[in-house]
Amino acid sequence: MPKTSKAKKKVSKVKSKPIIKTKAKAKVALKPKIVAKGPIKISKTYIPKDTEKYMCEKHKVFFRIKLQDWKKELVRANNEALYNGSMDDNSISADIVDQASSYTDKNVEMKAINRQIKLISEIDKALIRLKDDTYGYCLDTAEPIGLKRLMARPIAKYTIAAQEKHEKNEKVHADD
Repeated sequence: MPKTSKAKKKVSKVKSKPIIKTKAKAKVALKPKIVAKGPIKISKTYIPKDTEKYMCEKHKVFFRIKLQDWKKELVRANNEALYNGSMDDNSISADIVDQASSYTDKNVEMKAINRQIKLISEIDKALIRLKDDTYGYCLDTAEPIGLKRLMARPIAKYTIAAQEKHEKNEKVHADD
C-alpha cells in the first residue's frame, strides 16, 4: 500500500507541473489575442496627433492606408500614361519637327514613368518597414522621424538632420 500512495503523490506532482505550464502558455497565448483583437479602424478624417503615442496602431493604420492609396494612384497614372502613349505611336508625321517634338514628349513621359516606378518601389519599402515596426524611425539614428515630416513625405527614411547629412555626403562624392 505505501508504494501506491507514493505513486499517487508522484502522479499528483507531475500533474501539478503541467497545469502550471499550461497556465503560463495560456498567459502567453492571451497576449497575442489582445494585440490582434481585430483591425483598428480609423475615420477618413483622422489625422495623427502629437499627443498620441508615437507610431501607435492608429498611426500605423493611417500611414498604411496613405501609402497604399498613393501607390494605387501612381499605378493607375502609369497605366494610363503607357496606354495613351502607345496609341500615339500609330500617328507618324512626315514633318521632321513634329517627329522631334513627339520624340521629346515621349522621352519626358518615360522619364516621369520611371521616376514613378522608383517611387512605387520606395512605397513598397515603407510598407515593409511598417510591418517590421521600423517605420517612422530614422534608419541611421533610430530616432523618431516626426509626424509632420511623415505627413509631408510618407516614405521618409531619415530625420531631417540625417537626411541633410546624406545629401551633403552625396554632394561631396558627386564633386569628386
